Amino acid sequence: MRMASCALVIGLAFSMGPAEPVRAETACAQPVKVIVAYPPGSPDDLIARVLTQKLAEKGGRYIVENIPGAAGIIGNTAAAKAAPDGCTLLVMNQNFIVQPAVNAKFSYDVPGSFAPVAFLATAPETISVNPSVPAKTMRELIALLKANPGKYSYASPGYASSPHIAAERLFRLTHGLDVTHVPFQGGPPAVTSTIGGHTAIIHLTLPVVAPSVKDGKLWMLAVADRKRHPEFPDVPTLAEAGIPNHEVGFWNALLAPHGTPADILDDLNRQVAQVMAQPEVREKLGVIGFTAATGSRAELTAHIDAELARWKSIVTQAKIKID
Repeated sequence: MRMASCALVIGLAFSMGPAEPVRAETACAQPVKVIVAYPPGSPDDLIARVLTQKLAEKGGRYIVENIPGAAGIIGNTAAAKAAPDGCTLLVMNQNFIVQPAVNAKFSYDVPGSFAPVAFLATAPETISVNPSVPAKTMRELIALLKANPGKYSYASPGYASSPHIAAERLFRLTHGLDVTHVPFQGGPPAVTSTIGGHTAIIHLTLPVVAPSVKDGKLWMLAVADRKRHPEFPDVPTLAEAGIPNHEVGFWNALLAPHGTPADILDDLNRQVAQVMAQPEVREKLGVIGFTAATGSRAELTAHIDAELARWKSIVTQAKIKID
């Protein structure tokens, strides 16, 4: 199934009983704007459209606005500058945490610019190749790259994105490989490049590559997770492929501009948790590689703090900086 059709299936398949509207909506003359800092078809975009549809069924009005570029920096900055009135929200992912680790001159952060609202979903990162690449396992890929320094390239959703940093750690730091990084403005164009053979390898979140793997347009070598994914039970983990301690997971959450009233944040957290806990939501997200997540605002704050420390360590190892 192609990613566009996955999004359509998700949009058509969910149903939910009526409930009270989100409190944030009552203060907004226009629909609540949910900013996604990546292109349509990206993981954040798919999650945002699931979320906004389900929240709209509760009586609110929402629009998803895609503002891609610079590994999420452009969209994140736009959200940070929005009024703290509950009328603008941001669907973020782990790249939001990575950026301060690679660029000390950032114009936004948590908690200075944003208030955590709610967990949304998680998914593993993956390593896949164009089927023409003569490597069907990670061991074969590493051997191929060692034998052909500088010949092959890999695609990522952006410079200093978490897949880029994880790939540099995997290929260059761990195995000393000479492979060229080709950044794109989001996952879908990186997939298109690798399907077309312009890049040989892609390091990207499972839900974005999954449709192309199922169609035979990409070959998945490994998932960067502690266990195999139920949708791809034959694909080994990196540890099973002989590369331990390289688990990198995608996760995303909902944020609001700093200063948004606590009662609005609490109400949003409650209603988002209700949506993500729905069995049909969890099932449909699972089919395309996501695991729906829930938790309190305090738990999300603690998770963000822990992830920031973790990614600072990884970035230091990979020696990736933006001046």
